[in-house]
Amino acid sequence: MALSLKEIQAKLKEQQDRKDKAKGGSFGGSDNAIYPFWNNPDGSTATVRFLPDGNPNNDFFWEENLVINLPFNGIKGQYDNKPVTVRVPCMDMWKPNSCPISAEIRPWWKDKQLEDTARKYWRKKSYILQGFVTSNPNAEDTTPENPIRRFIINPSVFDKIKAVLLDPDLAHSPTDYQNGYDFYIRKTTKGKYADYDTSSWVKSALSGMNSRPLSIDELTAVEKFGLFKLNEFLPKKPDDVHLSIIMEMFASSVDGDAYDPDRFGQYYKPAGFKTEGSKSESKTVNEPHERSHAVAESTTSNASSILAMMGKATAHVAPVETATPAPAADKPKGQSPEEIIAAIRARNAAKN
Repeated sequence: MALSLKEIQAKLKEQQDRKDKAKGGSFGGSDNAIYPFWNNPDGSTATVRFLPDGNPNNDFFWEENLVINLPFNGIKGQYDNKPVTVRVPCMDMWKPNSCPISAEIRPWWKDKQLEDTARKYWRKKSYILQGFVTSNPNAEDTTPENPIRRFIINPSVFDKIKAVLLDPDLAHSPTDYQNGYDFYIRKTTKGKYADYDTSSWVKSALSGMNSRPLSIDELTAVEKFGLFKLNEFLPKKPDDVHLSIIMEMFASSVDGDAYDPDRFGQYYKPAGFKTEGSKSESKTVNEPHERSHAVAESTTSNASSILAMMGKATAHVAPVETATPAPAADKPKGQSPEEIIAAIRARNAAKN
């Protein structure tokens, strides 16, 4: 039996409400779940509490993200040729030593004339975590309804987060709901740049690591909104078509060309760049690639049981439907990655 118009409208609204909740309660389709601790005042400290990954197949409470910056001398066809950067995923994320750009760059480090170029194109690493901000020195304009935030952590801070796991005296996981630990993100200044080297786990002078149970409000948030599956915020793995485009862009960038939207626009774009006729700005891997994600009910069972023991009722959260991925585009005509690499090597040899 066909649905009435009102039933269709109600069904669509319910689906959208679930998607909005999964995205952090944001409006207009935007997602401000990422906590911008880099905007915190100098000399300030934010206290955060990390949570487990909503993906039950991840043994850790983080995901590693690897991207490569491809700088271009402006955009082809535009008068204001300010430099732009396109960020593309590094294939080493899915299989170590599988990225053709990284493989090509490694020998450059041994050549003084190519060392600066190697540094420019070397992969950039960050880590995605999630949790609560329990003390926030940042006067954010808006905060999402869902208090579970995502954190994009640089390697130096991440090393401090991971180091505690190697402590043989550590009694509980830092993300344990009853016996976990808070973390201080401290922002200072070293020279002209922000520095986070004094960030640390919250410790007591007497007992070392200072554990804290999640509050009822925090447990309720985990039960209500569920945990993010962190791998769904990583860039999409390039197929053969996209990998060929990435290698073409790499060669074009090394040659000092302007970004060509006719060649590359349907695949990868500079942040904020709009193609002709588009209604919204392009999404890049400047921030991790975001896709619709289902609420991980299995990961909230711990919160549910704790709340149940406290006598607090919990509500069932329905999973969010994920969109069907679009079919891959036809492979563009042009050089193969191997041919592009050979051309770059020939040009570098000619320069020397």
